Amino acid sequence: MSLAAKSSGVPLALRFAARELRGGLRGFYVFIACIALGVMAIAGIGSVADGLADGLAREGRVILGGDLAFSLSLREASTDERAFLADRGRLSLAATLRAMARADDGRSALVEVKAVDAAYPLYGEVALDPPQPLATLLAQRDGAYGAAADPALVARLDLKPGARIMVGAAAIEIRAGLASEPDKLAGSIGFGPRLLISEAALRATGLLQPGSVVRWHYRLRLPDNDATDTGVRAVTAAAQAQLPEAGWEVRSRSNASPALERNVERFTQYLTLVGLTALLVGGVGVANAVKGHLDRRRDAIATLKALGATGSRVFQIYLTQVLVLAALGALPGLAVGAALPFLISWGFGAALPLPLAPAVHPGQLALALLYGLLTAAAFALWPLGRAHDVPVSALFRDEVASERHWPRRPYIVATALVGCALAGIAIALAYDRRIAAIFVAAALAVFVLLRLVAALLMLGARRLPRPASPVVRLALANIHRPGAVTPSVVMSLGLGVAVLVTVIAIDGNLRRQFLAALPDKAPSFYFVDIPAAEADRFDAFVHARAPRATLERVPMLRGRIVAAKGVAAENLKPSPDTTWALQSDRGITYGDEVPAGSRLIAGQWWAPDYRGPPLVSLEKRIADGLGLTLGDQVTVNVLGRNLIATVANLRTVDWQSLGINFVMVFSPATFRAAPHTHIATLTYPGGGSSDAEAGLLKAMADAFPAITTVRVREALDSIGHIVTNLTLAIRGASVLTLVVAVLVLGGALAAGHRHRVYDAVILKTVGATRMRLLSAYALEYLALGVATALFGVAAGSAAAALIITRVMNLSFVWLPGPLLAAAAGAIAATVLLGLVGTFTALGQKPASVLRNL
Repeated sequence: MSLAAKSSGVPLALRFAARELRGGLRGFYVFIACIALGVMAIAGIGSVADGLADGLAREGRVILGGDLAFSLSLREASTDERAFLADRGRLSLAATLRAMARADDGRSALVEVKAVDAAYPLYGEVALDPPQPLATLLAQRDGAYGAAADPALVARLDLKPGARIMVGAAAIEIRAGLASEPDKLAGSIGFGPRLLISEAALRATGLLQPGSVVRWHYRLRLPDNDATDTGVRAVTAAAQAQLPEAGWEVRSRSNASPALERNVERFTQYLTLVGLTALLVGGVGVANAVKGHLDRRRDAIATLKALGATGSRVFQIYLTQVLVLAALGALPGLAVGAALPFLISWGFGAALPLPLAPAVHPGQLALALLYGLLTAAAFALWPLGRAHDVPVSALFRDEVASERHWPRRPYIVATALVGCALAGIAIALAYDRRIAAIFVAAALAVFVLLRLVAALLMLGARRLPRPASPVVRLALANIHRPGAVTPSVVMSLGLGVAVLVTVIAIDGNLRRQFLAALPDKAPSFYFVDIPAAEADRFDAFVHARAPRATLERVPMLRGRIVAAKGVAAENLKPSPDTTWALQSDRGITYGDEVPAGSRLIAGQWWAPDYRGPPLVSLEKRIADGLGLTLGDQVTVNVLGRNLIATVANLRTVDWQSLGINFVMVFSPATFRAAPHTHIATLTYPGGGSSDAEAGLLKAMADAFPAITTVRVREALDSIGHIVTNLTLAIRGASVLTLVVAVLVLGGALAAGHRHRVYDAVILKTVGATRMRLLSAYALEYLALGVATALFGVAAGSAAAALIITRVMNLSFVWLPGPLLAAAAGAIAATVLLGLVGTFTALGQKPASVLRNL
């Protein structure tokens, strides 16, 4: 045979594997389906993510609004700063802020105002309904400035074409609907509909007061002969060198929307981990299929060994089979995964909020194939290795006296190495390696615990007193007998239930957080941009109209961390969950006392009469992520001036109370004389009525047109809509895992079908009735389903609690209704699938089976 193998040029193991596969794929359909679905999920998610990344990069100029964008908060660029930018190319200005729009009938609504100059947009086009030149639309006519409004604003205020609204002190005429704006993705989440006006209209509103929260974006279009990446870097370096204390946030077309790119990467990681979970659940199906195949091929293996084949040769033959079948299963998964970006673009391209550039991504497809092959190998090595040293006599005797032993050490080491390689790749390629490491550790823990649950079930069934009922006795014996399906059923069902419970618990908690009732002490309103000169009149106005409500008001500015411990922000290496603190400017305040909702955990608060060098109190999680401790120095740019403050203390903050709180709180003398506005919350004891809130909202808009009023309920509804869309995607990916789990469960039961037939024939021969056998089998599957479902609920709840509290930093509430319903469904599925297979076993004629024993 060796000479034949050498002469043909085909390895002997591959030749024998191919011969064995000539008989068909019986017993491997679940194997192939599991690998195909898992590979499809990973390849599809990776391909779509790369398509989005390519789309964002390709449309970088349009999304950003220029080749470069220089953004400032609370202040406009100085004359020197504007001159510097204008000398480098064509300059355009866009200012964004939140304001209140008031209709003639007294109704008002929060709007996201964008004010643009005549050069806007530098790239792309603004889509208007009806179409018309933007300059004509925004021009002042008949005492009113023109505007394009989001259709949601028109519907909310019941406006007609040509209707006028008031924004601050300016009359604004709605002349068109705003269908799309080219640079929309560069902005942050909006809590109100967009209102596009001119720069002149913004200045006429009277909203530009000292300290008003306005963000000024200066977009630069470089000359065509200098629009290369080198030119972009040169302008950026010149801006930092010539205007080091400008304090602006600089973005280029290559990172047009860093927050959006991070969110895409983070969300892709979660979906990839869900896909990897499906592949791991499918790995149990691989192990079951390999074990069942070896069981069916025991005669062939015994013959090979009797003819002189070594254990290593047998291992090579069947490992080759497994890898060939894994590659065969991966092919349809790779095909669907590669086609997914094209299918999404073709079917939903016009509705997608993000630019998608469909293409075939060989790297993602290779990674998905590698995941599939490694998963197949990791779960197949153990059962294949156990056959290495089994003698021929034991293989023939396995029908009635299955021997349980560990494989040789090399196979144990190989299994561990392949598993470590799978985990290492998942962690190394993850956006957030901490999350990936937690996933790997959790997956390993669940596998170990499920094996322990199966072992405890079998031990318990073996140790229980002998029951009088033969049906119960048979059910218990089936749980612990040699060749029992207990380990396979517990593993496949337990993983499926754990994933299902995790998704349900996360979804329920997110909905409770954003869509259900507000926290008991949550404020009803936020008031933003309260002029310092109007603060006392504002307090008196609110107390007069809401005497029972609690008003809390604090000063607010905007500042951006530009250095920590003398290291520039761009050179810092923060933890993944604190990177956002360096990406843009943040709200800051000052105060004599520890803010409500904060708890001091390190250091001391400054004295009320402190007048020394600037001190700052930091939120502990941010301080830890930036590597800051007591006594370290932080440089913050506020109003174009770099200010160095010493970390005096650290706080924990209860963000879920929805009250006013800040990452950074400074000592009072630092900013008391600086121009700033105030922010306030109003909280009704026990919650306010809709009529009272609506009345206050109207009165506030009339009395203080420059103050922006945000209803907390409406803001949470906006966030809840986004959360709902995200959870829909996670649910869709999780359904794949559940499909794989059901396939694996069916495969596990099918793998034990031959033993079921043997048991049924023997028991029927000695007088057992069909009803008694059905009752015994139903009781067996019910016991396995209940025990495994309880573990799945516990494990899934723990995983969801970890994600909600540690990753999302939200509170977790156990939701018994939906979780127990999921467990009940899993139990019913186990009993149903088990009995379906049992019916076919009970239908076998004893004579034909007995003749072939």
